[in-house]
Amino acid sequence: MTTETTTQDTRAEVTRQAGSHVRSPEFLALLAARVARRTESQAPGNGAEARAYLDEEIVPELAALGFTSTVHPNPESSEHPLLIASRIEDESLPTVLLYGHGDVQFAHDAQWDAGLDPWVLSEDGDRLYGRGSADNKGQHTVNSLALGTVLRTLAADPARAELGYNVTILIETAEEAGSLGLGAFAAAHREELNADLFLASDGPRIAAEEPTLFLGSRGALNFRLVCHERNGDHHSGNWGGKLRNPATVIAAAVNALVDAHGVIRIPDLRPSDPPASVLAAVAELPDIVEDGAPAVDPDWGEPGLTPAERVFAFNVLEVLALDAGNPSQVNNAIPGRAAAHMQLRFVVGTDLSDFETRVRTYLESQGITGVEVVAEHCVPATRLDPEASVVAAAAQSIVDTTGLKPAIEPNLGGTIPNDVFAEVLGLPTVWVPHSYPGCNQHAPNEHALRSILEQGAEIMAGMFWDMKQNPDAWFTSKTVDTAEGIGA
Repeated sequence: MTTETTTQDTRAEVTRQAGSHVRSPEFLALLAARVARRTESQAPGNGAEARAYLDEEIVPELAALGFTSTVHPNPESSEHPLLIASRIEDESLPTVLLYGHGDVQFAHDAQWDAGLDPWVLSEDGDRLYGRGSADNKGQHTVNSLALGTVLRTLAADPARAELGYNVTILIETAEEAGSLGLGAFAAAHREELNADLFLASDGPRIAAEEPTLFLGSRGALNFRLVCHERNGDHHSGNWGGKLRNPATVIAAAVNALVDAHGVIRIPDLRPSDPPASVLAAVAELPDIVEDGAPAVDPDWGEPGLTPAERVFAFNVLEVLALDAGNPSQVNNAIPGRAAAHMQLRFVVGTDLSDFETRVRTYLESQGITGVEVVAEHCVPATRLDPEASVVAAAAQSIVDTTGLKPAIEPNLGGTIPNDVFAEVLGLPTVWVPHSYPGCNQHAPNEHALRSILEQGAEIMAGMFWDMKQNPDAWFTSKTVDTAEGIGA
């Protein structure tokens, strides 16, 4: 038997073992203990729970794998600590940075189905119910389990006992609160977080049965259009035709920015043409129809683009809420004030500099005056070039483990703090999600699919193994393949 055959056999056994751990009672007990910790990061006074999660769940687990951990204060919040753990074999070796978050959204306890408790892991067929089971406790637990499986296999054979690369792990506890302080923390700890590759798991696959990679995320800019003409409302019969109606002005402003078919009208909010590599990657994505999902509106959005291109390669401008008068008790009165709450989801290549002035100037050019533009929150867009060598290595690793070709999203349609890793730390970013669109993430009845967690453990074990066998394929994209840009 050749050395190559032996290595392939060992790899297969490693991935099998990682998957079998997810089927074990020990895994259920571990995930149950983590789900039971009420780490709602948006709830005030929850800092002790967040700290306990890191100290009592993560630090001991990683210590057993040879990591040295330090829990740090958050530079912007006393209630959201962060953990950096390192396993250094040799300073000259490349490093992979792993990431997860231990916090969860509000549980909404009373809204869960009868017999379900967000803080008690419940198994029903393939589903594991519990707050954080999918987002993100189940996902980062699977990744640590997979790494541990590889390390124990290597330790059993002195001839190959080392990984051949270093591993740093960052766990935050404020992701569901907008990753408060994460950017400042990464900038302050840049040396400790220095790496050659970022690899993490969060968010959903494109579909439950489709292993997926995504390489960044669309940005998100929330803003308001406000028209405040006067204090108080005025009778529409006595004053109609004499007074500017702020609601009418806001309706016109919205229509000036985005038409009745969802097409962005303001040139400054439309992206530059996506690179050919991005369009090629999107063209390969499977056309998925999930049970219970709404039907796609074929005539909505940018004309000439497929639905996938509209989500993964273009911008969308949405109206999230409208505020004028009192819809529950309508009066025959002209409101004194009106507002539209808007959101721009945008891809790399969108220039948002001097946003408020440019939007206001555009509205005025359309004859719409008296509208204040207020930018509220912005997360930049990021995207690794789909042709980066690490993307090919990760995709091939998934094929070798599962026999399935993964879906490769140039960027997630949603928004995650990938800009911290891509821009602040300057890393190529690869995400391997272990959830699916129907997991009820952020909603009542959140659940993970045990089958996806099992396959996720196998996939990650295969990746950690392959990094040792072929480091050049995994650790060269930082300096060679990121010219396309990984920032907005």
